[in-house]
Amino acid sequence: MAGSDQEGADQSTLDEETSSTSDGQQLESAREDAAGDASQNQGSTEETAQRSIRDMLDDEGEASVFVNRDLVEPDTIIDEERIVGRDDQLESVVSFLKPTLQGNRPPNMLLYGPAGTGKSLIIGAVTQQIIELCQSKGERFGVVDINCQPINTLDQAVYELVQTVAQDVGTEVGVPETGVSTKRKYRRLYELINEYYDSVIFILDEIDLLVGRRENDEPAYSKLLYQLSRASNTNEIEGRVSVAALTNDPKFMEDIDERAESSFNPRDVYFPDYDANQLREILENRRDAFRQDALEDDVIPLVAAFAAQSHGDARKAIDLFRGAGDLADERGDEVVTEDHVRESQEEIDKDRSLKLVEGLTTQKKISLYATAAVAYHSSRTGSSVPSPVGFKVYQWVTNELDADQMTRETYVKYVKELSTYGLISTSRKSRGRGRGMYMEFTFTGDPEAMMTRIVDDTRLEGIAQQEELLSSVVNAQLKEFHEE
Repeated sequence: MAGSDQEGADQSTLDEETSSTSDGQQLESAREDAAGDASQNQGSTEETAQRSIRDMLDDEGEASVFVNRDLVEPDTIIDEERIVGRDDQLESVVSFLKPTLQGNRPPNMLLYGPAGTGKSLIIGAVTQQIIELCQSKGERFGVVDINCQPINTLDQAVYELVQTVAQDVGTEVGVPETGVSTKRKYRRLYELINEYYDSVIFILDEIDLLVGRRENDEPAYSKLLYQLSRASNTNEIEGRVSVAALTNDPKFMEDIDERAESSFNPRDVYFPDYDANQLREILENRRDAFRQDALEDDVIPLVAAFAAQSHGDARKAIDLFRGAGDLADERGDEVVTEDHVRESQEEIDKDRSLKLVEGLTTQKKISLYATAAVAYHSSRTGSSVPSPVGFKVYQWVTNELDADQMTRETYVKYVKELSTYGLISTSRKSRGRGRGMYMEFTFTGDPEAMMTRIVDDTRLEGIAQQEELLSSVVNAQLKEFHEE
């Protein structure tokens, strides 16, 4: 019995071990199955995510309203048959630059007029044709084109010219950006031009913004125009040299040094605003940027009407035209409608630059507020602000707020910095012979809207309650300034 019982116990133990082993194997198997399922699910999820990203990036299957979007990029150099409403200006620039093709030196030029009126377009189209014609004759015509808006000093401007030439001809710049004199950079510029060009035109866009850093010194643009326009007369440049200065400021030549004015001595070409009919024709000539039948009939007239309200700026018209198309694409619409145009215009009207005000320091807000107050209270149309007047109002505001007060130089520096945000434009003005220079600030938008946004800052909201007093301060300071 004992042996039988032992055998039964052994068998029972064996059965338990077998059962336990079997259960463990089943559990392990289940775990493996679960892990496998999870792995498959993860792989499936990753694959789905990858397909989704690829689908979003792969727009080959997405219909676009555009077939040649470059045509509605404002800085694209377009064919001459697309140039509209600028026959007189085109003929003038052609006649001034034609001597280049005859082996003669062309005159210097001053192209002036409001923004978006075709100055860069015309000079770019004509010089491109001259490049091609000179190449066919085996002559080397160089176009050295820079925008002066982001350039702070004369030294930086000369380096930018050197860099532009070096990139055009495919060679080394040859001078460092810092650590050498401006004179050395001029020499390198002349070396490159003499080696690679038979004739050259310097195109200085937004020339009036190159004022330099020292307020009481001769403007940097005056020095640059003087050096470049006389370079061939002094034999520093062996070939033919022409300078074309482009500006929005009709009074640009009033602030130029006498020597520079005599040396530069430009032929003027005036660019007026486009009217609504010209804007419509400009847009019609870029209709083929879109698919056929992708534009509703009223789209172009509406875009032209909005742009005409913005003082005839063709650049704004083209931006709005493109923006309406982009909005249609974003929504998967096959046709651009009036609604797309209106919504795109609403986005533009929100004036994104105002949002930048919120992130300014308190001192910069006070500086901007004081300057805007002068523009607003002196004229509801937004007149220009002389920096001495703006600073006096700034002093009054800081006293009222019991805030720290910066020097006049710091005030001017703060306001000039705001030009990089597109909030204002700056120009250098003279008070007459022997009376010094000052900065003049002009708002690109509504100064009242700027003031409203600034006083949302709790530190400044109290000043808005003293509008009548502020207005009297502004007009008293303006009167004092003009009577001096």
